Amino acid sequence: RYEEVQTGAIDHALRFTVPRTQRGYIHPATHFASYSDDANLPPMGLRLRLKADVDISGYPQPVRVILTALKRYGMFVADNGGAWYVSGVPDTRWDDDELHEIGGVAGCDFEAVYTGPIHGP
Repeated sequence: RYEEVQTGAIDHALRFTVPRTQRGYIHPATHFASYSDDANLPPMGLRLRLKADVDISGYPQPVRVILTALKRYGMFVADNGGAWYVSGVPDTRWDDDELHEIGGVAGCDFEAVYTGPIHGP
């Protein structure tokens, strides 16, 4: 939410989507959205965290707030959809050019956080 970024802190994990998931989920997720048995695909609820040593100092302040939340709380696989699509609340006050700078963070800048076993059917 724009208001959270303006206050300088996001105090929770974010959600993101991936194109394909496996038939399984990790709490806090409560369901799966795939029938694939491919263990290389992420399960719903997988939590990723931005690695602590990723330098975010060159990003605009609003983006640093988001990236700091990703370091502290991470983000959960919440649905099938676009690759690495982090969603938020639309607001006309966002500077879209600034937000697009988040794309400078690569997938290898994240680490998986163990939060429990994968549950399935």
